[in-house]
Amino acid sequence: QVQLVESGGGLVQAGGSLRLSCAASGNIFNFKFMGWYRQAPGKQRELVAGITMGGITNFAESVKGRFTISRGNAKNTVYLEMNSLKAEDTAVYYCIFDVFGAPRYWGQGTQVTVSS
Repeated sequence: QVQLVESGGGLVQAGGSLRLSCAASGNIFNFKFMGWYRQAPGKQRELVAGITMGGITNFAESVKGRFTISRGNAKNTVYLEMNSLKAEDTAVYYCIFDVFGAPRYWGQGTQVTVSS
């Protein structure tokens, strides 16, 4: 089992920044991918950004150039740095953690609200 604890969501004005954190604990030794999804009201959940065990990152087109993803030194924490936030970035953001041989783990979600 893997437990995920997210933090860093909140309310910010358009153009502002937020940093989301997600700490994983438990059986994380077969880690292969960490990342963030988001779901806005009335929309499907979408992958925002991810990072592989080897450090390869990928981003949704809508956040490229504005968001960055990184892992902490202990490798069990992932950060999502969100800059130049827009109203359309408003959503619940979910941390995800993939290990080999097990279903994807999801965090509980953290609300990000961008006021225009």
